Amino acid sequence: MQTSNRDYFFQTTAQLENAERKREKSKNSNGSPIKLQSKILAIAADPTRSDAVFLAESAGTARQLILEVGCWDKCIWSWDVKTRKPGHKFTGHTDFVKAVVYVQADGRSLLISGGADAEVIIWDATAGTRLHVLKGHTHGIQCLAIDPIARTEGNPLTVFSSSSGQGIHSFTVPASLSDAVLSDPFKVHETSIYKIFFDEDGDLWTASADNIARCLTRQSGWKPETALEHPDYVKDIVVDETRGWVITACRDEEVRVWDRATGELHHTYSGHFEEVTGLLIVGSKVVSVSIDATVRQWPLDPREIQLAKAAEKQKPSAVPEPAPESMLTEEEERELDELLNDSS
Repeated sequence: MQTSNRDYFFQTTAQLENAERKREKSKNSNGSPIKLQSKILAIAADPTRSDAVFLAESAGTARQLILEVGCWDKCIWSWDVKTRKPGHKFTGHTDFVKAVVYVQADGRSLLISGGADAEVIIWDATAGTRLHVLKGHTHGIQCLAIDPIARTEGNPLTVFSSSSGQGIHSFTVPASLSDAVLSDPFKVHETSIYKIFFDEDGDLWTASADNIARCLTRQSGWKPETALEHPDYVKDIVVDETRGWVITACRDEEVRVWDRATGELHHTYSGHFEEVTGLLIVGSKVVSVSIDATVRQWPLDPREIQLAKAAEKQKPSAVPEPAPESMLTEEEERELDELLNDSS
């Protein structure tokens, strides 16, 4: 067959079939999709409104106080969201900025950032100046998370960091920032750790490219207690404390709801037609974002989940299609993904 459509050039039959599958799936209205103009890379809560979220798009837009975002131009930018006036431009990383957190420590407003350059930088959030650089990661930083228990017990602020490597580091933010150093890493995964998330008990949940999400318990010294296995990379993880769920985002386009107490899969929400990149619990729902450029909302109330499960059973069962064979081994695919993440 001859075609003038350039989208079909140099594509295998499996790739064409997958593109057609995604095109058909994109027509669904599951999760009440809100369509944006480009791939959605991240989602964060709006601290001033419980019914609003911030989104970061690949087109370079941050939608919907002061907002700080990391960027592929190796800088961190801040804006006043109400006036949309720019604030500081934080310059210091030598590669893409992948993670940013804002903290108050010893009366100071600080930004802590992690980049693909494997460096963690502490900034004066008010002045926009670099205060200290922590080295020790051997791969690009993927995520930063503040230890909530250390703060409530009056100890120095403690930050955990994950990367495209296998381990998780931590460091405290002392009064003299020059004394801050990274701890030795503790290994819990076989490859990239995309997300780390503290629950209210102070236990640490992780999402990794080894297809597993884990719970590391504080009492055990951060040893894995729960393992949630997935068919593909786990991109994000959040915990619903009120209803006892753990929710994960996966590269296979699905949002999964797990029973926190048993570790068993309770329900899978299908709707996205590309990789799911982020999750955020808003009220009684979990909001998911994807590189398919849609924002979707899924109920977490047990009764509504039961209704969703019942509706799913009413649908005619589709004959599962065989997964296309990759020319790379699973280990080679992970190595390639690590290289891409270190440079993106």
